[in-house]
Amino acid sequence: MAELSRRNILKAGGALGALGALAVAAPAQARPWKWSPAGSVLGTGSGADPRQVWDAEADPLVASLLDRGEVPRVNDLLRTWTKNGQPLPAGLPADLRDFMEHARQLPPWTDWGKLDSAVEFNEKRGLYLGVLYGFASGMMSTVIPKEALAVYYSKGGANMKRRISKTAKLGYDVGSRNAFRPDGEMIVTSVKTRLVHAAVRHLLPQSPHWANAAPEDIPISQHDMMVTWHSLPTTVMRTLREWKVPIPAGESAGFLHSWQLSGHLLGIEDQYIPATWEQADSQAVDVLDPILAPTPEGIKLADTLLDLGAGLDLTLLSRPILGALTRFMLGDTVADWLHIPREPVWGTLLDVAWGPFIAVREGLLPLPMAPDAYWTFDELLRQFVLLYMSELRPISIEIPEFNNPNYR
Repeated sequence: MAELSRRNILKAGGALGALGALAVAAPAQARPWKWSPAGSVLGTGSGADPRQVWDAEADPLVASLLDRGEVPRVNDLLRTWTKNGQPLPAGLPADLRDFMEHARQLPPWTDWGKLDSAVEFNEKRGLYLGVLYGFASGMMSTVIPKEALAVYYSKGGANMKRRISKTAKLGYDVGSRNAFRPDGEMIVTSVKTRLVHAAVRHLLPQSPHWANAAPEDIPISQHDMMVTWHSLPTTVMRTLREWKVPIPAGESAGFLHSWQLSGHLLGIEDQYIPATWEQADSQAVDVLDPILAPTPEGIKLADTLLDLGAGLDLTLLSRPILGALTRFMLGDTVADWLHIPREPVWGTLLDVAWGPFIAVREGLLPLPMAPDAYWTFDELLRQFVLLYMSELRPISIEIPEFNNPNYR
C-alpha cells in the first residue's frame, strides 16, 4: 500500500481539496462506518457505528455527580491523586470510587515489552514529538469541526492557555519513561480526562450556543474520540514517515501500543482501537481525512494557538514562524482555511531545508558547510519543547461544572 501522508493529501488537490472548496457550503461528513472490529486490538466486537456510542459507564455516573452537587468536593479530593499506583483518596462517593478502581486497570492485552520500546521511541524523537503534538495534532484539532465546537463552547474554551497545558500533559505523560507504571501519571491523567469528557457530554447540550451550531445531540461519541486519537499518534507517524525519519519496527509498534493503552484508559471501546498501523491508517482514511473543514469557532481557536509564544522570551516562537510551521506541516488547504498568511522567508526555508535538516539530525547526511538553517531549526524544536514543557506544572485536570461562561 502506498504511504499515506497528511500533508500530501491536503496539498494534492484531490478529493480532500475539493472538500475544502465546498466546506462553507456543506459540512464535512465521515464516510459510513464500515471498519471491521476484526482489525481491533480485541479482534472482535459488535461492529456498532461508534457515532451512536458514547461512554456507558462514565456518562451516567458523572451526570449524577453533577446533579447531586458533589463535583466540587470530588475535585478537591482528586487533586491529591497524581500517581498511577497511589490509592484513591478517602471520601470519594462510593459509585465514583468503584468506577475509578475499574477504570484505572490496564487491559489484559498490555505488553510491557512494547512499552519499553515506546520509551526508546519517545527518548529518540522527543524534540520532534513536542512540535508534532502542538502543530500537527494541535492545529489539526481546529479543523475537526465537532472537536472545535466542543472545545469552544465548553469550559476549556474560556482559557485556551490552560486547556493547552492539559493537552500538553497528556502528550508528556504518555511519552514518559514510567508512563503506565506505578510511579507514572498516564493512568491518572487518562481516567481524569475520561471523567471530564463525561461531564462535557452532560453539560454541552445545555448550551444553546453549542446546540445551535452542533450537528449532534450529544458530543464526544466513540467516533469523535477515534477522530481525535488519529489526530495524535496516526498523524505523528504519518508525518515522521513523510520526513523519512528511520524508525525501527519495534519502536514503531511500541509507540502505537502506548496510544492503544491510552485510548482504552480514555474510555474508547477496545473494538474501535486499531491493532496495527495498517489498520490505523485504513480507519483514519474513513474517520479523519474526510471530515476536516473550517468552522468560525475553529478559526478563532487557531488564532489563539498561534499566539502561544506571546510574552515569552522564546524568539523563534513568534506568530509568523508558528504560522509558517503550521502551513508546512498541514498544507496550504488547512492554512488557508485558518486564515494563516504565507510567510515567504520562513515558508521557503522550511520547504527547502527541512528535509536535509532531518537527514542531518538522523545521521543520514553529513553536516553541510553552511549549517545556519539547520541550527535554527534545531533551536526552534528546542524552544517549542521548552514552551510545551513550561505548561505542565502545576496542572489539575478537574471535572467541569459549567460551560464556557462567555457563551452561556
